[in-house]
Amino acid sequence: MIKSPSESPRALLAAYAVPYLVYVGLGSVFDGRTNPLALYGARALLVGAALLWGARTWLPLRGPRGFLGSVSVGVVAGLAGTALWIALATPFAPAETQPWDDSAWLARALVASTLPPLVEEPLMRGFLLGLVLLIERARRAGAAAPIAFALDHGSLGTIAPGEWSLLALAVSSAAFAAGHAPAEWLAASAYGLLMCGLWIARGDLVSCVSAHAITNAALAVYVRATGSWALW
Repeated sequence: MIKSPSESPRALLAAYAVPYLVYVGLGSVFDGRTNPLALYGARALLVGAALLWGARTWLPLRGPRGFLGSVSVGVVAGLAGTALWIALATPFAPAETQPWDDSAWLARALVASTLPPLVEEPLMRGFLLGLVLLIERARRAGAAAPIAFALDHGSLGTIAPGEWSLLALAVSSAAFAAGHAPAEWLAASAYGLLMCGLWIARGDLVSCVSAHAITNAALAVYVRATGSWALW
């Protein structure tokens, strides 16, 4: 039974999805290669504004465990995730990619290290994973239309910290991978499962956001230091 109308997935859908759609949509408006400062400047302003609007109605990112502990675990997982991403993405990376100049690299590094973690983790590991769990509950309860029932009568606030199912892990990780280039699908799928592991282990999204931020920052430093621009 619904705990609060404000926590139903349908009521929260726009708040979680709009920042992501703005971030992705701007990539179709501006070419990151030819006009990177315009792209990342627009993302900083417009996605930042969408986050300020949407996050007001999100469920808490914190869970039952300590904040600093989750950040610390996230840092370690983020560095491990960087190594995982490099290992799985390298075999599929383009043979040659032009380097980014200093200003473009800095703009992308700053935006990538801050906005995608705040946009993707609440959406993928918070909203979507929770929605799948609610759909499964509705199906087990015998709802005639479990997806519609979960959207309208479920409550994301009833999802226990760290709650999961195989289907929820698969759907959230696949959706996360779908937002990346085909050459990155394997790496992104594995990384999505790593983030799900943090959700299960820590029961919060603070660890996931922290890890994602560290991975994106570390990857930016790695590609610049090694010239492995095809991984970016």
